[in-house]
Order: sequence, then C-alpha cells, then structure tokens
Amino acid sequence: MAFESLTEKFKRIIKSIRGQAHLTEANMDAMLKEVRIALLEADVNYKVVKAFIENIKQKAIGEEVYTKLNPSQMVVKIVHDELVELLGSGESELKFESNKPTIIMMVGLQGTGKTTSAGKLAYLMKNKMNKKVLLAAGDIYRPGAIEQLQQLGDKIGVPVFSMGTNVSPVEIAKKAKEKAYNEHLDVLIIDTAGRLQIDEKLMQELNDITAAVNPTETLLLVDAMSGQDAINVANTFHSQLSLTGIIMSKLDGDARGGSALSIKHLTGIPIKFAGIGEKISDLDVFHPDRMADRILGMGDIVTLAEKVKEEIDEKEARKEAEQMMSGKFTLDDLLKNMKRIQRMGNLGGLMKLIPGMPTITDEQREAGEKEMRTFEAVINSMTPEERRNPEILKNSRKVRIARGSGKTNADINRLLKKYEQMQEMMKRMQQYKKTGRMPPGTNFPGMGGMM
Repeated sequence: MAFESLTEKFKRIIKSIRGQAHLTEANMDAMLKEVRIALLEADVNYKVVKAFIENIKQKAIGEEVYTKLNPSQMVVKIVHDELVELLGSGESELKFESNKPTIIMMVGLQGTGKTTSAGKLAYLMKNKMNKKVLLAAGDIYRPGAIEQLQQLGDKIGVPVFSMGTNVSPVEIAKKAKEKAYNEHLDVLIIDTAGRLQIDEKLMQELNDITAAVNPTETLLLVDAMSGQDAINVANTFHSQLSLTGIIMSKLDGDARGGSALSIKHLTGIPIKFAGIGEKISDLDVFHPDRMADRILGMGDIVTLAEKVKEEIDEKEARKEAEQMMSGKFTLDDLLKNMKRIQRMGNLGGLMKLIPGMPTITDEQREAGEKEMRTFEAVINSMTPEERRNPEILKNSRKVRIARGSGKTNADINRLLKKYEQMQEMMKRMQQYKKTGRMPPGTNFPGMGGMM
C-alpha cells in the first residue's frame, strides 16, 4: 500500500515526541528533521516538504506548544492538519448538477487504465451513490477501447453509448449528452482517447469536446506509480483544459506516495478518487482527513464502517449477533463471515483501517488469505449436517472431506480448532452479557486471530 513506509516512520516519530517530558526548540527541530527526511524518502517534492515544515514551525509557535501541558498532542494535531491541507482539505468532493445530468469527462495518457477507471467510476456512482449513469465511448482510435467499455458496462449494469469508430468524438459526446438529458439520467461519463504522450491533436480534440458539452467535471487519471511524472502530466493537461480533479490509480501498490502528497500543492488540482485495487469496486472517494489519519498510523474507522455497512444488512447483522450470543455459531456462520471479509478487501488493507493494529507483512497477509480459501474449500465439502454439528466429524468423514476438497486432515483439524476457539469466545461473551464482567483471560481475536 502507498504510504506504508512513510506511515511506519511517522509512527516512530510520533512515539518519540510523545515520550518527551517537555518540548523544546531543540527536540522540536530534531523531530522536524526526521519528518523532512521521511517525506523526501517518500518521494514528496522538495518544495512541498519545505513549505510543510515551515508551516508546522509557524503553527507550533502560534499555538505556543512549548508552554502547553501536553505539547506532543498539539504537535501531532498540527502535523495532521497540515497533512489534510496538503492532500486537499475541503476540495475533494465531486460537484453534482441539481436539475440536469452531471457530465464527467475522463482524460489521461494512453496505458494508464482510463477506460477501466471510467467503468469503476460508473460502478461507484450507480452502487454507492444511487445515480443513474450513462457511459459514452469516445475513444475511437485505440483498438478494442469501445468493446472494452461495453464489456465493463454489461458487467456493472450501466448502459454504454457508442457510435462506432467512424464518427468524431465531439459528435459522440454531443449525442451522449442529448441522450442523458432526454432520459433524465444523473451522470454521463465520457471516456476520451489518450495518447502515449501529450500532443497538440489530443489537446485540441479534448478542448473541442469541452466546448461542445461543457462538462461539470474534467478528471485526469494519473498513476501513483509514476511518481513526480504525474505532477508534470497534471500541469500540462491543466494548462490546456482547466482540470477540476484527479483520479489517482494504484494507491494500493508499492508506490511511495509522494505524488499524492505533492500534486495538490504543486498543481492546485485536488485528488477526488483513489484506485485501490484491480476489482471493478476498487475505486473510493478520496477523503484527505481519512488519508491523513492512515499516514499517521491512526487507522480509518469511518471507511471501515462504510465497508462493513456495504456488506452487512443491519437487520441481518442484529439477528446474527443475537444468534451468536445465544451460543448458536455454526461452520456456515464462519463461512459467511469469511466471504464478507474477502468481499471487503484484502486482510492487510482492512487491518490498516483499525487504529492500533500491527502492520502485517505481505507474507502474513498471503498466508491469512490462503488459510481462508483452504477453510472455505473444506467447509464446502461438508454435508449440511456436518456444518451444523462438527462434533460428528470422525476420521472416516474427515478422509472423505479431505478427498473432496483437495486438502488434508491437518487442514480440517486446524479449521475445527479455530471453530472451537470462536465457540469459546461466544461462551465468554454470553457470560459478559449476564454479569457485565468479562472473565479472566478473555481474548478478542482480530482478523489475524480468527483466520
């Protein structure tokens, strides 16, 4: 995940400053030196780093943090607020038209995944924002671009407007706008052509489309992995098109994150969406305050709660909780919960959203996800009776299940042990419900403990 190395460094810096009995100009300067090094190593532009450090210094003096009873908390708050400002405080929200379709024009270089991101944006608008969406295939040059967009539209249940490759992109955009108006749609997303490099012909075409349909938002797709090149691309596009926002892809990758922290300050264009994976659902609204929390190792409970809400119906969750508290927890319930976790994202990404959770390595994440897949295969090879009453699983049944799932008796025994641990936790929860006191030795396993 982008910012991973930076987050670890910030955690150490914050721990160090919190360990100081008194804050002086000397240890403040030492802390800021570490912050400067951490940001530069994360590929944040040196001009941004310089301004960031100066702003923290000025605010620390203004807040008189040296004389506060708990100066370290004030410093952490100032650093957090400066990170939010750097990431685009108050400017990341998409603008929606009130009485007519909102027109979004997607632009970017060829090969950055613009068409895929257009599909992801349409999915997000339809499923998370409850909008009626139309996609328009305006890339008539790249072989397969129109077909790719149509396949994405079919996959997510969003119509795609296309006029083939023998009509100008400007005409396609105008007709798509007309269709969106006539059918009272909420959002029109126009996928435009890209080039391997910015040229006059590309910019003229995009300007012609802008003049023809007057888009509400013009969003540039940039790749977080491209580092500071993303800033150069953004500046060039912005000088010609007046961009309103950026979609930054691959923020789930191993990019250092410097471009995300630099781009708003250097271009004036806020990040509005973040690509966090390969799946069609892996595009999120970008929240500067939540990202600042994550960078400082404070987790992101709001995003985690939203992910849970998307996957779990409130009434169903209450019913399941009551069932579990009554001691009725079957292997079917365990399987259902594992599938929910898988739909919400990878284990490592989810654990980063929980404050105070330890960072897990790629090896640990892969091991946890592999174990979930193993358990799923084992449970799916059981009969309904065996799932409800696993105590009947004697050796002969285990041999049959192992053969059917392609796993081993050891895998089955490991699953049963995890299940018994969960049952024991439920019994302790029952005791807590009755007495209001948790018995000694009670342990709440997190996702890593469960899997």
